[in-house]
Amino acid sequence: MFSFNHLLQVGVIALAALLPRVADASVVIGGTRVVYPAQDKEVTLKFMNEGERAALVQVWLDDGDDQSTPDSARAPFAVTPPVFRLDPKKQQTARILFTGATLPADRETLYWLNMLEIPPKAGGSAANILQFAFRTRIKVFYRPPTLAGEPVLAHQKLRWSLHAASGGLVMRADNPTPYHVNFASVGLSANGTEMGMQGGGMVAPFAQADFQLEGLSTRPSGELKGAITVINDFGALVPTQVALQP
Repeated sequence: MFSFNHLLQVGVIALAALLPRVADASVVIGGTRVVYPAQDKEVTLKFMNEGERAALVQVWLDDGDDQSTPDSARAPFAVTPPVFRLDPKKQQTARILFTGATLPADRETLYWLNMLEIPPKAGGSAANILQFAFRTRIKVFYRPPTLAGEPVLAHQKLRWSLHAASGGLVMRADNPTPYHVNFASVGLSANGTEMGMQGGGMVAPFAQADFQLEGLSTRPSGELKGAITVINDFGALVPTQVALQP
């Protein structure tokens, strides 16, 4: 039996197929990630409207639930202003404030910042246009002040190894550091030729992560190294080759 909600979803999908769409996200965040030093009272983040129309922007943080809303999200942070209008070609600075919680002192804690961009309502002849709100999520790293080592060098401490898995080969990263290490890509270098590259990901502090190698089911012959591209605190890409543990 179809529920009312199911029928409503079908109706929305059918309507979306019939109506022209407005789908041009124009607000961008001034950074690909946020590092929040625990000793700071607040950090700031810029938002820029690169489009030709004003937009309404809503910002909140969550603890990893990508279905969160401002009302349901759980995170010990406040954003001010949480909602603002951003005119074309203008900027807005928002403040992120830690509201207090007991968090691990020996490692970073990961949260997520959400930006919801709501375009203005179309009027006049465009009244039948179907409009969309756009949500962007970026990582927020809450970083205690006494962590050992340098975050920009954390990727050099990882231990990499190659393993067979049900879906093929995986590169396994063991992270002995208190920092999250992020990758734009992870793959192999076999006799100088890169292969198996996949879209990257992240390994958490004191944790292990497997990265499936695209199109590789058996171990290539020859001299093997890991070929990774690290994303640092500033969003810069750092390509590097790493030794594989036996």
